[in-house]
Formats: sequence, C-alpha cells, structure tokens
Amino acid sequence: MLKKLKVVGGRLTDGEKPVRLFGMSTHGIAWYPEYICEEVLRALHDEWRTNCIRIAVYTDEFRGYCNGGDKEHMKDLVRKGVMLAEKLGMYVIVDWHVLSDSDPLKYADEAEEFFGDLSLCFADKTNVLYEICNEPNGSGTWEHITEYANRVIPVIRKNSPDAVVIVGTPNWSQDIHCALDRPLALDNVMYSLHFYAATHKHAIRHRLERCADAGLPVFINEFNLCEASGKGEIDHEESSAWFEMIDRLGLSCICWCLSNHGDTCGVFAKNCTKLSHWEDSDLKESGRIIRDQFRRFAEEENNK
Repeated sequence: MLKKLKVVGGRLTDGEKPVRLFGMSTHGIAWYPEYICEEVLRALHDEWRTNCIRIAVYTDEFRGYCNGGDKEHMKDLVRKGVMLAEKLGMYVIVDWHVLSDSDPLKYADEAEEFFGDLSLCFADKTNVLYEICNEPNGSGTWEHITEYANRVIPVIRKNSPDAVVIVGTPNWSQDIHCALDRPLALDNVMYSLHFYAATHKHAIRHRLERCADAGLPVFINEFNLCEASGKGEIDHEESSAWFEMIDRLGLSCICWCLSNHGDTCGVFAKNCTKLSHWEDSDLKESGRIIRDQFRRFAEEENNK
C-alpha cells in the first residue's frame, strides 16, 4: 500500500521524507473515457515510469459534470481510475476542472456533493489527492476561492481527515502569490501553479521561486511546453528552464494532457488509438519530450 502523503514544512512528504509526484493528466473524461483503463495506467507506470495520474472532471463545458453530463458515469470513471492506480502503486489527483465557469462558487453546491460522495468512497485510500478548483479566472478572485475552499475542504475532511487538498489560484492558477499573502487556515493544503512554457516565462518562474522559498506548498498540477492555448510551437529553451527549476526545487508536476486531441498539448498523434506500447511515431514531439523527462525524473528519484 502506498504511504499516505502529508504536507510538512511547505513540502509534499510521505511523513518521513519529501515526495515528488509526476505524471499525466487526462483530458476531460466525459470526452476521453477510454484512457481510464488498466492498459493505459500500466503503460504510464511501467513504460513512462510515472507515479501519478490526474483525472479531470470538467464542470461547465458541454457534457461537463454541471452542464448536462452523466454525473454517475463520471464518478464511476474516477472510482475506476483510483482503484486501478492503487493496484499499480500510483497516486491519483481527482480534479474538479473549473475553467469556463471562472468562479468556483458558481457550482459550489455540486462540488460539495461530488467531493462528499468520493471522499466517503475513498476514505480508506492512501493514494488520493483532491484538487478542488482547476483554474479560477475572471471573477474567480482569491477572496471567492477562499470562501469556496472553506466550504468544500471540510466536506472532504469529514470523510478523509488527512487528505492532501490542492487549491487553484487566480488568473488560471498563475497568481500563486495571492496564496502566499493570505494562505488558507488549513493543514495539508497545497496551491496550484500552471505553466505553458511558450507563454509563461521568467516572470512566472520568479513568482514561483519567491513563493517556494517562503515555504508555500506549491504543486505544478498542469503544464505543457507549448502556448497557454494548448496550440503553437514548443519553446525548448523555456521548457528547459522550467524543468531545471522543477528539479532544483523538488516540485511535483503533472502534464496536460493524455489524449490524441489535435492541439500540441495532446501527447498522442491524432491518428493514434493505441492504449499502450506507444512508439515514437505514436507521439507528438511534446509527448516524446515529456515521456523522456518523466523517465529522467524517475531515475533521479531512484538514485536518492
């Protein structure tokens, strides 16, 4: 059984030593349910050597959880993913994927129901982390995020009192300094920082380093090497600078995304329908770089 994770001194730990999680995020499981299967997770664990998967449950998009989607089917997919990951020795981030809804308070009632059901189901699991709002933006200010978190986190903690919870930050999880200035009055909480290397450069890295140096628990729970739109060319120089910082600060990181979507950020080639044993020709350039980087992370962790 995997060790229960805990936030200690601004770091994610197993209670004794620092832990770094790294792996892939699904795209919205309402649209890409096929990737929640043992074949995919085993390949990510064995072939890409990752130790975590993020399961994205979109909220307000078409067929999202709060916009006409099949709620029970999506919760069943999350349950399936958690059980498979546990079998393979992987951690799971359950992601309430706030995006077009902007303000997490918009669907706070639905979030309480979702996390209440799943935290009860996973009460005895040691491999589950909860991400309660992916990318607040627009009206999703830090004041609103704080109000929302103070509603939703107690729902999770009622069933899973020691669970690690990841909280999104304003401006699509870039304004992490808001959490540094006014952190939540709760334990075992980490704060999201997202980057897309061709868009987010030195200024965001400087902000991250300032927050990490001050002891803020930071989790890079979404990144890619292209533009923030998910499109465009890979910025190799900026990607290298980001990976250097991730290594130096010992941060966890999750790549967007596990799909054959046509945009740069989908790591599989558009015509790839394979669920394992991916060859270089099955991957976009971003997929090949990310796979190799995760293998390097795994080697570094094994050598500690």
